[in-house]
Amino acid sequence: MPSVASYQFGPFVVDGGAYRLLRDGVNIPLSPKIIDLLLFLAARPSVLVSKDDLFRALWPDVAVTDNALTQAVSELRQALGDDPANPQYVQTVARRGYRFISPVQPIVSAATTVAAPIRDPSEPPAPTVAVLDFENVSGDASLAWLSSGIAETLTNDLRAATLRIIDRFRVTEAIAQSGRELLALRRVLAIDRAVVGSFQRAGDRLRITARIVDAQSGECLADAKADGPLDQVFDLQDRIVGQFSDALGVGRPGPAERRVYRETSSLEAYQAFTEGRVRLESLDAAVVAGAIADFERAVVLDPRYAAAHVGLGNARFFQHEMSRARNQPDGALLARAIDHVRRAIELERDLAEAHATLAFILVSAGRSVEALAAARRAVALEPGYWGNQFRLAHAAWGDERLQAVGRTMELYPDFPFAHFEAAMVHIARGMLDRAESTLREGTIVQDRQAHMKQRYPARGLHWLLGIVRLARGDAAEALLEFDREIVPGVGQLYGPEFAMNAHDGAGFAHLASSDPGAAVERFRQALGLFPEHARSLVGLGGALRADGEAVAADAAFARASSAIEALRRGGRGGEAAMAEALQHAVRGRQEDAIGALHKLLDKAELSFSGWTIPVEPLLAPLRQTPAFQGVLSKLAERAR
Repeated sequence: MPSVASYQFGPFVVDGGAYRLLRDGVNIPLSPKIIDLLLFLAARPSVLVSKDDLFRALWPDVAVTDNALTQAVSELRQALGDDPANPQYVQTVARRGYRFISPVQPIVSAATTVAAPIRDPSEPPAPTVAVLDFENVSGDASLAWLSSGIAETLTNDLRAATLRIIDRFRVTEAIAQSGRELLALRRVLAIDRAVVGSFQRAGDRLRITARIVDAQSGECLADAKADGPLDQVFDLQDRIVGQFSDALGVGRPGPAERRVYRETSSLEAYQAFTEGRVRLESLDAAVVAGAIADFERAVVLDPRYAAAHVGLGNARFFQHEMSRARNQPDGALLARAIDHVRRAIELERDLAEAHATLAFILVSAGRSVEALAAARRAVALEPGYWGNQFRLAHAAWGDERLQAVGRTMELYPDFPFAHFEAAMVHIARGMLDRAESTLREGTIVQDRQAHMKQRYPARGLHWLLGIVRLARGDAAEALLEFDREIVPGVGQLYGPEFAMNAHDGAGFAHLASSDPGAAVERFRQALGLFPEHARSLVGLGGALRADGEAVAADAAFARASSAIEALRRGGRGGEAAMAEALQHAVRGRQEDAIGALHKLLDKAELSFSGWTIPVEPLLAPLRQTPAFQGVLSKLAERAR
């Protein structure tokens, strides 16, 4: 197994395998980007590293300002306790760059069985490959589904052969936006190579041809061809993968390494599954029912088709997520989703996708211990897939989450929601500087992807950055961030939820700026999206009271109390406790608010419950009290 570079200097060890910084054996939390910066500098002791080199290494294909680098270096110095006027570690060379001036001792540490391969930042990244849908040369409409089916299979199997493969959903989205022209895809996806191909039917036989081409020059780097009976399409695809693996010298995936996405002997079941997956990946709520019908047809044709059961779980979970922001979301859909995925695991206990999907669903069900076990299992089975690392980050908390986020971003650098997941930990620890730095990096990617549909959407980062800025006393910038969150609209999955959050945030900002009339309007806009949302109602009550509308304020608070009880009836005790604390704080009942917060943390449904406490705008009156400091200490301890 390849080793991962780590370095010791002074009392510090930067561990490239675990993606962490230790001082005398004690972990110092840092964002993945700052770890990247430290690894890059430590790999080049005493060498002047130009700003351009750092921009290329840390933000490839992303346009950022000099301030981003300055802020990153500042954060690194803060973690090291380094004085820029008298540096021990990072020396600034005016107008040129930076030099790491401490003596450095390289350490080689073996990667663990659950860690994704993380490259030494001094080495060039592995070539990145996108697999495009295959062209249906014969124009046979009955085989149209194979265009996506072959591409999906090659994506999964080539990934198992240790190539760095772009996620299929990202490829199809990029093609929808930019077409199939390779230079355009290279710009959008930052790919080095592409797999292009076609298939043709002649009677009951099928021919598949494919090429791996250089995305910049169009030069063919490897080609493959397979002919055989149509009902042996699985074998034909395996032959294509084998030929590519041999030509590129990456080795063929063995049975234990392959992601079991299509292990069925039924061509009809494979077709139904593929058509259902294409529908589901459109992220169009109107076609989810059709996707469910496709997956169910696949299961009828082959009851032991594990991937089809995972598809059903994902589809039911999609339906549940559309109801997530209600006080009482559809719990039956969540239960059915869990049952489908558990059935897949019964059929294929080593199907990493099933364990990862189960982890994600169990988090929404509030079953964090089971979710974490499932996510760890997925990573152990398939550590090199970014989706498994992300689901581990989503299920984990504290250091384990930050490490999994680092691995996710190493495998998928252009994934904005990873920044959100990391910022949650920093906020819970009270490290708002680090949270803000992480979120600013993420908003760059969110804005670039704002028009795209996403399985894990590029949403929420501007809202959260606004909340952090508001907590730091900058209501004007916070308002700008909230409005930036709303600009893309509500058409995407989670779009309405984050738009509601942004309207709430704007309401809080107007209250902080002594403009209760404007705050009332923004809370009402939030309630227009989710009419009985508890936090929005509490905010509305506070704004109305500040605007001299006492009767209307009491009515809003009464509605908020009803919404809180609805949350409890819906099994969402943690959210109910938070909303209750907010209402107590707004109405001046500080002891009751503190009690509700302790109850939230002591009976937390999830490890990360209460993570917003340090930046909740309505808790601002409590921030300087000793009792609130006790709450913050408890929250930070949970986030280790």
